[in-house]
Order: sequence, then C-alpha cells, then structure tokens
Amino acid sequence: MPDYLDDLRLAHVLADAADAATTDRFKALDLKVETKPDMTPVSEADKAAEELIRGQLQRARPRDAILGEEYGVEGTGPRRWVIDPIDGTKNYVRGVPVWATLISLMEAGEGGFQPVVGVVSAPALGRRWWAAKGHGAFTGRSLTKASRLKVSRVNKLADASFAYSSLSGWEAQGRLDGFLDLTREVWRTRAYGDFWPYMMVAEGAVDMCAEPELSLWDMAAPSIIVAEAGGTFTGLDARPGPHSGDAAASNGLLHDELLGYLNQRY
Repeated sequence: MPDYLDDLRLAHVLADAADAATTDRFKALDLKVETKPDMTPVSEADKAAEELIRGQLQRARPRDAILGEEYGVEGTGPRRWVIDPIDGTKNYVRGVPVWATLISLMEAGEGGFQPVVGVVSAPALGRRWWAAKGHGAFTGRSLTKASRLKVSRVNKLADASFAYSSLSGWEAQGRLDGFLDLTREVWRTRAYGDFWPYMMVAEGAVDMCAEPELSLWDMAAPSIIVAEAGGTFTGLDARPGPHSGDAAASNGLLHDELLGYLNQRY
C-alpha cells in the first residue's frame, strides 16, 4: 500500500503558503467580498489562496487533477486534490478567527474517490491537524512537532458533547425535531461550526457532530482525520466517507444513536 507521506509533506507546504496568504488579508479594511450565485460570500483571499495552491500543485503534481470550491475541476486521473481555500468565509470576512484551509488528496478506488491525505490548517487559531491513510492523525506545529489524535471513549449520550453549526439547515430538511430531541439527551451542546467540531471529535474533546448540508471540499480532509483518529465519519444516510452531501462524525461508540436521532422523524 502506498504510504502517501510525500503527498502529506506536500500538503503541509501548500497549507503553509495558504496560511501566509490568508493571514495577510485577515481583518484587512480593504478586503473585497462578493456574493456567489448560491448567495454565499467569497473574498479575494479565498480566490488568491486557491490560485496559489493550484499553481503549486500544477508544478509539483502535474498529472493529478484538482477540485476546488472557487474554480471547479481541472484535469482527470486516479488522483484528485480537493481544496477549500477558506472554510468559514463568513467568519473570515467578519474578523472571527474560526476559519481554515482544507486540503485533501483523494484516490480512485471502490465506491469512487476516497481521501488518503488530509490537512486542516487554522492559522488564526494557531492550530493544524492532519492525517494520511494508515498512518494515524496528528496535530501540532509541524510534522516533527506533533501529537497523535485519538477520539474519546464516551459511550453514553448522557455523558456526550455534541457540536453543530446552526439550526436552519435541520429545519429546512424536516430533521429539526429529531435534532432537538438529541440535544435534550446529551450532556452538552455547542455550535462551533465549520471544520472545528470535526477536529475536536478527532481530538476527543467533542464526542459527535453533524451538519445537514455540505460539499465534498468541506468534508474530504476532515473525514480522513476523524477516521485515522479512530472515529467514524459518514453521511446522515450512514454511507462511509464524504460523499453524501451531509455529515455525521463521532467517536464510533455513539454513531448509531447519533444517526438514529437525526433520522427519526425524517
């Protein structure tokens, strides 16, 4: 089996470049922000970071395809880099430090493309998380200064911490009643949002999280980090991996109950 460590090292180099670009424009008074057709914001920093990553990938991995949130798919083949230049753009443009660059390498296999490398870098928080298939998940300042990630062992909802992004998506899908029933059963709920709850599941700080509407670039990197930390990452339909258009992540021990509540009245 390929070890993917060269690809992981490259992903860190890409994240370093993106961090420098996004941090430089964070809280800039002249930051340009536009509205995309789906009514979500995109800043000049989103576009610049993706262009930077694409340029480096085209030089370092010219045979690999690239899928990015801002510029779509380029190239074909059995390997595809998936990029979200700024996950949490609404936070970014308002000066909230909870945003990150998400970089994943996906490889063709059974059931379609599957993540084999993932890096989530949140420079305003001073945090980075990463994983490579078969090598575990880690957090730290660099590859050489890192600690291994491991999900929690909490096995009762009454002791569990549950994270989510917002209520609106659950209501739009008719899942709000089940969602609220779950919040009444757990020990603690917090709306951290975006990439962060998945990283906290991988760290063991949060026991489970879920979102009702996502894109592949939101999920590719977090999914392998959660899985390599010993957790479970599926869609709300229980399909493993980042392909369902929504997500549920947990320490594995609580996953069936998590999905049960979110689907109980759907």
